[in-house]
This record gives sequence, C-alpha cells and structure tokens, in this order.
Amino acid sequence: MDQKTYHLRRKEQAISDPGELLEIIQGQRCMTLALCRDGEPYLATVSHGYDAAARCFYFHCARRGKKIDYLEANPIVWGQVLEDRGYLTGQCDHAYRTVQFRGRAELVEDLEEKRRALTLMIERLEPDPEPLKQRLLVEARLRGVCIVRVRVLEMTGKHGNS
Repeated sequence: MDQKTYHLRRKEQAISDPGELLEIIQGQRCMTLALCRDGEPYLATVSHGYDAAARCFYFHCARRGKKIDYLEANPIVWGQVLEDRGYLTGQCDHAYRTVQFRGRAELVEDLEEKRRALTLMIERLEPDPEPLKQRLLVEARLRGVCIVRVRVLEMTGKHGNS
C-alpha cells in the first residue's frame, strides 16, 4: 500500500533534531498508540521504554485482550509522546512538544530481549529500580510477561508556543 506523504503546514513548528526528539521521549512516562482493526480505531496509553540505537519502543501488557487482538489483526500503529507544557492563559492556546511515529508492533519472545526491554522501562520509571529488577528479571517472570516491541518506521516532532 502506498503511503501518502504529508508535510507540516507550519514548518517553524517542526522538530527534526534527533536529540530533541529523544529528550521528549525520555522525559515522558506514557505514550498513546492508535490501533485499528476492521476499520475500527482503538487508543491505548502505555508506559514505555525506548531503545534509541534500535529505534524501537517497548511496552508490556496482558497476553490476551483488546490491545493484542488489534495488534494481531493489524501490526501497524501510530503513536504519540506528548510533553504538555500547559495552557497559555489569555491566549486561548497551549504549549507542548510532541513526537509522532509510525511503527510496526511485534511480540517479543526472546528472553534476553524481554530482559533488556523491562530493564529500560524499570530504570526509566522507578526511582529505586534495583529491588524491582531483582524481582521481575528472573527467568520464570520473563517467560510469563508479554512484551511488545514497536519498530519505528518514521518519526517526526512538533512544538507549539514552547
């Protein structure tokens, strides 16, 4: 299927610096994914880890349920990480930075990749990661956890009044 290319109408709002995109991603705890199955959209907000070298996001979820059903039907997702900088009183406007991405979701089966993905998430989200890592990164727990990798196919950024 051919992808139509869109361009940002207000080019001065574009964020193209990879370092700034990474800063936004690393600074936010959650991302929202748009999924689609049989023409029916579904949004899921998840905590995440991001591997910049591999250009992929990781998140964990239940092995069965709506997210998995949608991802199995259509692995192509659109995602957003939003840095909300607040409403601008008296201007009827909002300050923000976003990272938007198109990606392909895949279930991770390899135990070492699951360990790396969970380590990324735990170290980013937990103020004291070691106790949680000791509890969750053992083989029996890794076998039971469902990890989804979203390989980034394209990524852009945008800011407003920041």
